[in-house]
Amino acid sequence: MSGAETGVRAGIGRVLIIAGSDSGGGAGIQADIKTVIALGGYAATAITALTAQDTLGVHGVMAVPAAFVVHQARVVLDDIGADSIKIGMVNQIDVIEALAVLLAPSALTIPVVLDPVMVAKGGSPLLDPAAIGCLTSCLIPRAAVITPNLPEAALLTHRTIETVDDMHRAADTLLALGSQAVLLKGGHLSGDIVTDLLVTAAGTVQFESPRFLSVHTHGTGCTLASAVATGLAQGLSLRDAVDRGRRYVQEAIRTAPGLGHGHGPLNHGHTVTSFR
Repeated sequence: MSGAETGVRAGIGRVLIIAGSDSGGGAGIQADIKTVIALGGYAATAITALTAQDTLGVHGVMAVPAAFVVHQARVVLDDIGADSIKIGMVNQIDVIEALAVLLAPSALTIPVVLDPVMVAKGGSPLLDPAAIGCLTSCLIPRAAVITPNLPEAALLTHRTIETVDDMHRAADTLLALGSQAVLLKGGHLSGDIVTDLLVTAAGTVQFESPRFLSVHTHGTGCTLASAVATGLAQGLSLRDAVDRGRRYVQEAIRTAPGLGHGHGPLNHGHTVTSFR
């Protein structure tokens, strides 16, 4: 399932994104595509759901049938190929099960970055609670890295996470679910420093950065996961992909355009300056 190699520029990094659409453009497929392009990669997509969404919240969701989600992914993999796969919003059990079957042959050769999207920034649920167990058993073991935030980690581990020490314990529990690595994002903790943990069987790397006090953080999780997927597709180590991805997101928050009346989008294009 590596796809056609002729004409692929060395190092470009082909990322197949399997996720939902955000009509407001701040998260989901739209944020994913922007991120991949801004970091020099090539983005292809398989859309799992359409959302009527803006900076104030999710106002409606229309699911894409599982067979068509897989059809989108399969034709991309067979023709263009992929160097990494990023999975975001998968809100139906049949979609999760179908993707698990699709990815089984390629799991060892194409790294999968799984962002277990469960709740939108404004609090709207994006994953049926009944599907959480299926996500845990079907997709997490196929992932090179999972990238939950603290509310998602709490749902997956049945733990309360209120401190960095709690994060360490939760990350170990998450790693035991079967992924090769866990990037646990600590942005929901209070304080002037944001702490993220990258945990593998070899140990833990703790990343810290100053917190930007901003409401314009819609799509940060999607953006970071896609940045990591782009780095892996371009041959970076997981640690380097996470480090670059975090720095990219920090600048995207710092320079956010201030759009909308709620949780606004990031500045995904801050790396693009040639035509200004």
